[in-house]
Amino acid sequence: MSRDRRRGRASEPPPTGAAAQDAEPDQESVARAIALRMLTGAPRSRAQLEEAMARRDVPQDVAARVLDRFTEVGLVDDAAYAEMLVRTRHTERGLSRRALAVELRRKGVDDEDAQRALEQIDSDDEEEAARHLVRRRLAATSGLDAQTRARRTYAALGRKGYPPGLVARLVREELAHEGQDADLAGADAD
Repeated sequence: MSRDRRRGRASEPPPTGAAAQDAEPDQESVARAIALRMLTGAPRSRAQLEEAMARRDVPQDVAARVLDRFTEVGLVDDAAYAEMLVRTRHTERGLSRRALAVELRRKGVDDEDAQRALEQIDSDDEEEAARHLVRRRLAATSGLDAQTRARRTYAALGRKGYPPGLVARLVREELAHEGQDADLAGADAD
């Protein structure tokens, strides 16, 4: 018996079995496996899948062929992905249309699909979401002075992509509703 076998080590590569055969999987199988693994966790854009395949050195033509087939059978649909992302990010995180447009672009969704998805949110929806966020932020800072509360609210909504003029108006309205001084010239974001 060989010394390696006595120590429990098998010879490399094994003389028989699946591992003895071609150990290099074909690139199309690799591309399919990458796409299916990523799509199992959450919907993805075609660009995200292409990027993941490129990181694993899948040739571009193979990736395109696999993704074309996935698109054909409905596993990859950038328009549906964009609509779902806009709906959930706006509802759950309160992101503005501007912030959503940036996120869609970053995820590789083309401008036409992004624009169509963003049409789900009109200016009334955006103002309602901003008002909800203003109220939550002001409630969370209720023990502080009006200027500090306003400044923190402007910053929080600015990070979510809301225009400064809208935020300033909503903050003034909500503070006036609370009976606080709505004259916040020093903290105004206009």
